[in-house]
Amino acid sequence: MKPPRIAVIGSLNMDVVVEAPRQPKMGETISGDHVHFIPGGKGANQAVACARLGAQTSMIGSLGRDAFGDSLEQAMKQEGIQVSTIKRVENAPTGIASILLAEGDNQIIVVAGANAHTSMTDVDLHADTVKAADIVLLQLEIPIETVVHTAKLAKEAGKTVILNPAPAQKLPDELFGYIDVMTPNESELYLLTGLEQNQATDKATTRSAAMKALHAKGVKHVVTTLGATGSAYLMNGETFGTIASHKVQVVDTTGAGDSYNAGLAYALASGQSIPEAVEFASIVSALAVTKLGAQQGMPTMKEVLAFQSKE
Repeated sequence: MKPPRIAVIGSLNMDVVVEAPRQPKMGETISGDHVHFIPGGKGANQAVACARLGAQTSMIGSLGRDAFGDSLEQAMKQEGIQVSTIKRVENAPTGIASILLAEGDNQIIVVAGANAHTSMTDVDLHADTVKAADIVLLQLEIPIETVVHTAKLAKEAGKTVILNPAPAQKLPDELFGYIDVMTPNESELYLLTGLEQNQATDKATTRSAAMKALHAKGVKHVVTTLGATGSAYLMNGETFGTIASHKVQVVDTTGAGDSYNAGLAYALASGQSIPEAVEFASIVSALAVTKLGAQQGMPTMKEVLAFQSKE
């Protein structure tokens, strides 16, 4: 059987992680303990996770012509990801996330850099890659007009389009109708629908109403991640279901959402149903949080199968 083909259109960042004993006050300089340079970006994380599972993975995105860009491109190559579709930008640096870890908490500043230059023209240039994919996987760390354009192109080509609507933001109405599967967490779900949890209704009722509201906007299937609780799904606006999370020893939750989306994409591209794909995604996500680092922690198919055999 041929491996599923997944095209990821999204961001590539270098995560610059500084560990310090505490957060400095404004204007203060303190000594840090460690610094780490870790490949990141939602798009790149999801692409790596897809490739680790065995998908034939292509990445459309942008990097600066700098050392971080070279390092990130090399990291993608080592995972077997097609990188000829990644643009190198002359007039912008590679995107970064500056992350301060102190006292068990974090502060993050993201600079889009080259990611802001991933354009509709870039997608058109690699339209064959989009059209050759079984699944097209999108997030919101590149310009929204590029996301809409890609989703429209993929939908018109008869491809299955998954949108991970993160980081959370309002979306143009046009986009919803191009999406086969949307994967918000609860806060993203309520932002996208304008619904809020109130004291008069229980959480599950509000969540179900919000998921139905997304379907009414044009989304075919809605899969909502519920953190440690698990996942909820709505198929075709009619069938609700929930999948419990898997109990594991949590080390680092950084890549949980990205691994989940990759697992869902892989399973759907392999012909699994929504409930089957949600269960598979839950396992992939559970394994990802047992290791340190987003991309480093993404599990292989061998690890997924070993986990399934133990259950």
